[in-house]
Amino acid sequence: QVHLVESGGGLVQSGGSLRLSCVASGSIFSINAMGWYRQAPGKQRELVATITSGGSTTYADSVKGRFTISGRFTISRDNAENTVFLQMNSLKPEDTAVYYCNADIWRMGFVRDNVWGQGSQVVVSS
Repeated sequence: QVHLVESGGGLVQSGGSLRLSCVASGSIFSINAMGWYRQAPGKQRELVATITSGGSTTYADSVKGRFTISGRFTISRDNAENTVFLQMNSLKPEDTAVYYCNADIWRMGFVRDNVWGQGSQVVVSS
């Protein structure tokens, strides 16, 4: 069995920063893409950012900057530690949501699995 455990959420003022971490553990052979999603109250879960094992990234338009690919948010990973990070800067009240980690994993025995973390609450006050 594979588990994802998130940490780093909390309450922050508008304009502040937070860094989320997500560690994968268990019967893991390899991890393909990892990503962060978020779900605000009354809304559907949406993609924030993803990163492949090779480091290629994608970002939702809502977190992109005008002149940089990542903009306000930056996703990164440590393959050796099976960990993915989400650095969030210039946070806005509309970023308030539960943030979920997701991983596309090959388990031992070559079983492919898509795993979700339990979620980490982020609240941005105005």
